[in-house]
Amino acid sequence: MLTFTIFQEIEFDKLFNPKLAWESLPLVLEGLPLTVAISFAGMAIGLILGFFLALGRTSSSLFLRWPTRLYISFMRGTPILVFLFILYFGLPFIGLTLSAITAAIIAFGMNSAAYIAEIIRSSLGSVSKGQWESARALGFSKWQTLWYIIVPQAVRVAMPPLTNVFLDLVKATSLAAVISVPEMIQKAQTVIGRTADSMTLYLLVAFIYWPLCVLIATFQEYLERKFDFYNK
Repeated sequence: MLTFTIFQEIEFDKLFNPKLAWESLPLVLEGLPLTVAISFAGMAIGLILGFFLALGRTSSSLFLRWPTRLYISFMRGTPILVFLFILYFGLPFIGLTLSAITAAIIAFGMNSAAYIAEIIRSSLGSVSKGQWESARALGFSKWQTLWYIIVPQAVRVAMPPLTNVFLDLVKATSLAAVISVPEMIQKAQTVIGRTADSMTLYLLVAFIYWPLCVLIATFQEYLERKFDFYNK
């Protein structure tokens, strides 16, 4: 009975305003290129930094292994929003000022690198140690073995979890609105300030993010088939 009463009180006609959504779509879409750009830039930084973190994480040297473990632990154990605030609002106190977009790219890149490092580490570890031994017997150096034998096999294993990191990164870019990055959420909030219809605008943003993430997931499936040498 209580549930029925609650549903009766909901004004479903105000749930979504198609006219407002259609009129606001061009403005909200203005933030899409920046959302995509920040996502790709952050992922690129994350992949590069994450690769070297993974190597440091598995190094026999304590001077490499423990700092990388500490970095990974810190980044995985702190909210990305807090790190955004540190870079954008905190650094000016020590004389270093970053633009909102630069702070967002660095924050997402450094944060994603911690997760990517663990993915790469486990993917490289999934390749049989016999591959290293065989390559050494053939005269390959350590780096040649890594680049030409180990990494190509590890890519297929790493592809699904890396795509998940990228999907999370795309969605996390919405947090950049809190430091005034003009991405889609920030554009939507501009309309909300004028119309006070937050439900329609936030649903509109959700309907834009959804197909974008579906497109990325579809591309992941294509890449998986492309790298699936071992089932042929």
